[in-house]
Amino acid sequence: MNEHTDPVTSTYGSTDDNAPLVVLLHGRGSNDEDIISIAPHLPIGPRYVAVRAPIAEGGGFAWFANRGIGRPIASSLESTMAWFRSWLDSVSSAGRPVILVGFSGGAAFAGGLALDDPARYAGAAILYGTLPFDAGVPVDAGRLAHLPIFIAQGDDDRVIPAELLSRTWEYVTSESGAPADAHRDPGGHGLSAPIVSALGEWIASRVHFIASRPVPTPGPRSDVDWPTVTGGRLSARRGGHPRVSWSIPQQQLSETAPAALQERLLHDIAVLPGVAVGPSHISVPGARALTIADGAAVSENFLVPSAREFAHLHPSYDGSLHLVLPADQAADLVAHGRGRMHPWAGTRLAVGFVMVYGPRDEDEVQLIGQIVEASYVFATNGAASSGLAFNAAGADA
Repeated sequence: MNEHTDPVTSTYGSTDDNAPLVVLLHGRGSNDEDIISIAPHLPIGPRYVAVRAPIAEGGGFAWFANRGIGRPIASSLESTMAWFRSWLDSVSSAGRPVILVGFSGGAAFAGGLALDDPARYAGAAILYGTLPFDAGVPVDAGRLAHLPIFIAQGDDDRVIPAELLSRTWEYVTSESGAPADAHRDPGGHGLSAPIVSALGEWIASRVHFIASRPVPTPGPRSDVDWPTVTGGRLSARRGGHPRVSWSIPQQQLSETAPAALQERLLHDIAVLPGVAVGPSHISVPGARALTIADGAAVSENFLVPSAREFAHLHPSYDGSLHLVLPADQAADLVAHGRGRMHPWAGTRLAVGFVMVYGPRDEDEVQLIGQIVEASYVFATNGAASSGLAFNAAGADA
């Protein structure tokens, strides 16, 4: 394979070579036999394989040489990732769903693999660890688009440097473009029963989703067309991402849109043909839904297919919107800093289920109206013409 020996593995679960493969990656100084012990507490159905890291260290094994805790040496990480990929390709065809689950040092390794080639994986769990920043893997905006991530951190973790934990949390839950199911543990640097239980629910949901619904290829998008947006391309939002709750319900917590602009936006989008405004069937009390009265509802095109709800505006204390976009547009929206994926997109909800940040000025009212119109066109299966209500020249923000 390269300078490393063939992997040592421990297995549990299905013996079907076509079953989803969940790869368990242990922490630094540990081994495969330790981490395979969580497999009996995870869902029945997948095949669980714990891989022993290739570098002997301190009575256990490590995934890479480092220059400090959580900071891999780039050449070492590159070498061990190539070793892992060679093994993975020998045991799993490209079409077989592969979910990575890494703890501590294994989390950094799982993150490196996902960032290096997001299209190869169906999901990744980053448990009590950091992403491998400054180690030769890309961490640009939208890199993990449509790759569901489960992230858990301990509030009292004294092993991984706090700045790396914070940077990982912020990147995964916003700029990465991943639908991030995020969890905080009041404990320290160790798997707790509630986190293992939540991980199991996430794996089960993702496996079921892949088996029953269309799934886009994960990874960054470029040159995405927006027929409803002036100029056909989405512009980047000024400034960084606002604060957003990491738990459900997903809510915008800072840079709240002025109430007058929220009402202006709702008034403008309510004139789209066939659209009705009423209470949301899925959101918090006070959220106002946009629904379409006629036609067949395609599940992937709606927030709530049974109610034909394709978008909703959150109450005035929040001011953001949820809506469903085509997969490429959803990824592009997040990459341009104009929103973030819903944590359950691609596990329990439509892959294009996305939050759009509320408008801060008149230009953003215009542009967000055009984004909502893109969702409307998607909900009507493209039957509605673009440029219905928001095609004023020069709209940009």
